Amino acid sequence: MTIDAVVFDIGNVLIEWMPEKYYDRVYGPERREKLFSDVDLHGMNMLVDLGHDFKDTIYGWAGTNPEYAQEITDWHDNWLELAQPVIHHSVRLMRALQRKGVPVFALSNFGVGSFELACTRYEFLTEFDRTYISGRLKLAKPDPAIYAHVEADCGIAPERLLFTDDRPQNTAAAEARGWKTHVFTEPDAWAERLVSEGLLTAGEAE
Repeated sequence: MTIDAVVFDIGNVLIEWMPEKYYDRVYGPERREKLFSDVDLHGMNMLVDLGHDFKDTIYGWAGTNPEYAQEITDWHDNWLELAQPVIHHSVRLMRALQRKGVPVFALSNFGVGSFELACTRYEFLTEFDRTYISGRLKLAKPDPAIYAHVEADCGIAPERLLFTDDRPQNTAAAEARGWKTHVFTEPDAWAERLVSEGLLTAGEAE
């Protein structure tokens, strides 16, 4: 079956998203472990990803956890230091597909404000043919409704979409709807998959 569009997750596919590394570097592993044990920072971030205000949400959590107020506000104030570095090979693959005339979409759990901020640093985030951001849609992976929205919006049959995401639960939800999927672990394996699907040559996928 022909692939009509390739769908990229962003975090840990195009940009590394491991906030713990920032906290280890700035506050030390022991403080980071206590912080993440005592405060559900990833739960806080999911609220942002579902459309809650970027700053108000994070500062609100800081206000209810004063022992960690500085660390929590860093999630907003130093967000670009959390969302790095770029996974350059993945960006090259994205652009190689577009040069071949293959539409490339983004489907990412991402806040409205944090995505706008990311676009100021990472120009390639503005280059997708279609962009599906959970904060805008107020739907997040792996909710089947977000995949249904993509299908309805782009008009492409599920079996003609190829989706990569680092979280198996997200690819499983897409696969249940008939999408072709690839669990992203590192860009070389993703490159091989794109070659195997006939979307790129080996040279184009380097």
